Amino acid sequence: MTNLDRIRAELIADPDNAWAREAGYAPLYTADVAAKVALIGQAPGRKAQESGIPWHDASGVKLRRWLGVTDEEFYDPELFAIVPMDFFYPGKAKSGDLPPRRGVAQKWHPRIFAELPDIRLKVIVGSYAQKYYLPGRPVTETVRAYQDYLPSAIPLVHPSPLNVGWHLRNPWFEQEVVPELQALVAAALKS
Repeated sequence: MTNLDRIRAELIADPDNAWAREAGYAPLYTADVAAKVALIGQAPGRKAQESGIPWHDASGVKLRRWLGVTDEEFYDPELFAIVPMDFFYPGKAKSGDLPPRRGVAQKWHPRIFAELPDIRLKVIVGSYAQKYYLPGRPVTETVRAYQDYLPSAIPLVHPSPLNVGWHLRNPWFEQEVVPELQALVAAALKS
C-alpha cells in the first residue's frame, strides 16, 4: 500500500465523510506520484459524482479543450492529478452547486501534494480554489493577472456553462490565457 493509498483510505474513513459513504459516493480525485499537472477545482458536480469520473460533464469538456488535451491524456493519473477543494458533490444550491465544505482542502491537500513530487504546473480553477491558493483578488482580476503566477501556477475561470456572460465580457481569456495554458500544459507533460 502506497502513501497515496493510505491517504485515500483515511479520507474515506474520515467521520466528516460518513454522509458520503452512506450515499455510496467515492472520493472523486486522482493522484499518482508521476503526475505532472495538478488540476485544483471546487468540488465534483452531480453528474461527475454519479459517474465516479471527475470533470465528467460539460464543464470538463470545455476544460479539456482549454488545456489542449485528449480525454485519454486528461484521465491519465500519471499526467494529471485532479485534486478538488472537496472530494464529494456538496449538493444543490439555489443557483448552481453548494460550495466545497470548509476545511477539506486544508486537511487533505498538503498530505496529497507531499506525495506528488513531479507536479510542474498547478491549474487553479474557479473562485474557491483561487481563494485558497491565490488569495487577495477577485476571480476576474486573478485570471487577468495570470502572468503573476507563472510558471508554477495558472488561474482559470470555472468552465461552467453558467459562465457564458463572463466569457462575453472577457474575450481576452480565450485570446490570451488559453494559448498560454496550452503551452504550459504541453511543456509540463513533456518534462
